Amino acid sequence: MDWLLWVGAGLLLALIEIISLDLVLVMFAGGALAAAGVSAAGGPLWLQILTFAVVSVVLLVTLRPWLLRHLRDRVPLAETNVAAHVGRAALAVDRVTELGGRVKLAGEVWTARTEPGTAEIPSGAEVRVVRIDGATAVVAPSPATHPNGA
Repeated sequence: MDWLLWVGAGLLLALIEIISLDLVLVMFAGGALAAAGVSAAGGPLWLQILTFAVVSVVLLVTLRPWLLRHLRDRVPLAETNVAAHVGRAALAVDRVTELGGRVKLAGEVWTARTEPGTAEIPSGAEVRVVRIDGATAVVAPSPATHPNGA
């Protein structure tokens, strides 16, 4: 009857994996199903636990990295939230300096600043978002509006 507990644990772990999508709990579920097999064959509890541990670790070390690589190759990483703004074009609403300024980015007005050592950007100039620092967009002149043309 121990095998039924292992199968239940494996199914529960697989169900929780659907929520987390981390590909860790499903490896433990595989270990639990292997332990269920040992239990169904009449193996002692210590062998069931050892099987669970060994199979889980082997799956974590071998199968999980392969699955993650496979998933990342098939589905490109989609940036979300503020990370999606990096690289986007924006329009300087006010003069932007190292100390501050404002830009219109994706239809919203953001506080902005330039990187230290970068020349100030005049109002109305097109800029490119270099990174997001908290709630401030760090911007640089867009290549089309850069004084050197570069």
